[in-house]
Amino acid sequence: MLRHCLRTFVCLSSTRGFQVPVKKTHKFYVKLIGGGTVLCQLSLFGFGGSRKPDVESADTWMAKPITDLQYLKENSHDMKCRVEAMIMRIQAEFCHALEKEEEEEGGKKFLVDKWDREQGGGGITCVLQDGTVFEKAGVNISVVSGFLPPSAMQQMRARGKKLEGDKVKFFAAGVSSVIHPKNPHIPTVHFNYRYFEVEAENGEKQWWFGGGTDLTPNFLVEEDVVLFHKALKKACDGHDKQLYPKYKKWCDDYFFVTHRGERRGVGGIFFDDVDEPSANKCFDFVTSCADSVIPSYLPLVQKHKKDTYSYKEREWQLLRRGRYVEFNLIYDRGTKFGLYTPGARFESILMSLPLNARWEYMHKPMPGSKEARLVDVLKNPRDWI
Repeated sequence: MLRHCLRTFVCLSSTRGFQVPVKKTHKFYVKLIGGGTVLCQLSLFGFGGSRKPDVESADTWMAKPITDLQYLKENSHDMKCRVEAMIMRIQAEFCHALEKEEEEEGGKKFLVDKWDREQGGGGITCVLQDGTVFEKAGVNISVVSGFLPPSAMQQMRARGKKLEGDKVKFFAAGVSSVIHPKNPHIPTVHFNYRYFEVEAENGEKQWWFGGGTDLTPNFLVEEDVVLFHKALKKACDGHDKQLYPKYKKWCDDYFFVTHRGERRGVGGIFFDDVDEPSANKCFDFVTSCADSVIPSYLPLVQKHKKDTYSYKEREWQLLRRGRYVEFNLIYDRGTKFGLYTPGARFESILMSLPLNARWEYMHKPMPGSKEARLVDVLKNPRDWI
């Protein structure tokens, strides 16, 4: 019967295209090309169709959005609205995935804290503390606007941004998360995806995207790191196969604890000031990266959450968290921008800090130990795939 249908389509035209719906979520595509060549594609999930708008997932979000939901729906063409809907969805999906792991072990749910910023905008901070699987898990979104403080303008100009005048309007929206698991064998993960718009006094506007995802294990399990990097590479390759190696190196360079001479973790991807080739394509790329967080990280949680561990391994975990704190407070650009922004919500900015950490004077791992093996990789980054 299928062959008979195809013959019928060929007879109708050799140059036209047809899309015949089979079910609401199942589509059958037939494209007829000159010369009678027939290309068929059976899609079980609407493959090739337009993606469901993020705003349609609003009933799953952790709270009401910062911007009125009806406004987001009516202005879905506006990049600011598109980004806000996307980060709301990403926050909700990640929180629900983590809560599922907690619930399976009789743990806790996220505390949802929605806050307003007097100067414009606000955010939603979701925090799970002292759970069964996660010692501290924070997933924060912020949608803020106003005028850039001088320190932020100086930081942006140092990166090559041309900001005319002393009063520069800005809009910033992003999702940021740091997960500190209880079990030392589950790595810490961080991700952040953000969008910026600025408008100078002369009315000139600029926009760009930034973000990344990176992994910080306490012990080196190579197959875990490979799985993590493969998921990020897949997200990048769907847009440009040159992106993963470029942003992987950028990540290794950015998360460098200079005074220690080591990276914060085993890397991932990191990028900033992305504004080419178009706003829509940049948005699609960043969305793909954000969507890769769950498949890159949740398998590691599920694999290790019931691993046994010793007191010594717990002590090493706390020492590594101390190094994590050092990077975030001394070097991280996002933390600095947040702390220097008027009306900043310090509790949300500092949610990335672990519940517990440790510092020991002149601590060095024993040569040949699994702790030393990790430090060697942190000092000498590898290409994992």
